[in-house]
Amino acid sequence: MTESGFTCPKGLDNQFSPNLYVANCGPAVGLSFDIIKSVFGTFGEVMGVHAADNSGARVIVCFHEVTAAQAAIKALNGFPCPALRGRTLHIRYSVPRQQKVQSDYSLPVSLSASELATPGIHLVHEFITAKEEEELLAAVDIRPWKILSKRRVQHYGHEFLYETRNVDSKQFLGELPSFVSHVLEKIMSFPGLDENNSKLMDQLTVNEYPSGVGLSPHIDTHSAFDDLIFSLSLAGPCIMEFRKYPEGTWKPPDDVIVDKVSSSQCSTFARKAIFLPARSMLLLSGEGRYAWHHYIPHHKIDTVGDHVVRRSSRRVSFTFRKVRRGPCCCKYKQYCDSQMVR
Repeated sequence: MTESGFTCPKGLDNQFSPNLYVANCGPAVGLSFDIIKSVFGTFGEVMGVHAADNSGARVIVCFHEVTAAQAAIKALNGFPCPALRGRTLHIRYSVPRQQKVQSDYSLPVSLSASELATPGIHLVHEFITAKEEEELLAAVDIRPWKILSKRRVQHYGHEFLYETRNVDSKQFLGELPSFVSHVLEKIMSFPGLDENNSKLMDQLTVNEYPSGVGLSPHIDTHSAFDDLIFSLSLAGPCIMEFRKYPEGTWKPPDDVIVDKVSSSQCSTFARKAIFLPARSMLLLSGEGRYAWHHYIPHHKIDTVGDHVVRRSSRRVSFTFRKVRRGPCCCKYKQYCDSQMVR
């Protein structure tokens, strides 16, 4: 490892890089960075010269172009260089060192719904193909987005009103777009659903999350939507956490971001998490839909088992729901806005 943030691993000789590790060269042997830059600059634009370590006799030369580094290593490696006091240089390609990254997310992450073991929550991997994913993303990217504080959204069928966390059931935007027809067909045959539960979805919210942006803990308003909520993940993965609060205990307001929770707070509610890969479809129903807050941590890096997973530059979710006509009569009264005592 080097002080400059570069490394010179063995076996890199055949892997070209615009950065060169140069030994027998530096202030300790009477060569200033300016002189080194001038000499190497005859092969191409030099972006910088840095100390490779604390010895003063090894440097990193960073070119703008790989071809310049190739020319320099061919001309100078192993040969005395008159312009550098006749010193024989030993040169290898160098690369930026890999930073050790860790997520502060310590909750165990399930890879399947059966492992999560929460009633009403189901997950199907590879629900659509990579080609279908590409087509869905292209379809929304040519349509206008509504800008929120940290993400962009599109609404179809009915617009979701974030101020009231509800929809205006009287304001109909039209049928769901044709580009999701094949997704709706697959939803109708989703594993575990019977004909009575397979109601036609009539509301779609498309969310685009930049890397590091998540979702505040919340339960979708009971009176706004029926039992089934489907969420299709596109373009990138994420972790979704579920939290259930015992009856009569505090639960976080839906508009408050709760990312890091103290151990004393953790003891007041159950926590579970599941990994949602790209192209997977998540179903929230029953207890999982009505009684568990769902939440996407605001991280750029997630820990899944022994693996560190970086969030992609964007994640796009397609959330399909059916607008409820009338009050909710579920058995989870603590969380039900239709049945709460005011």
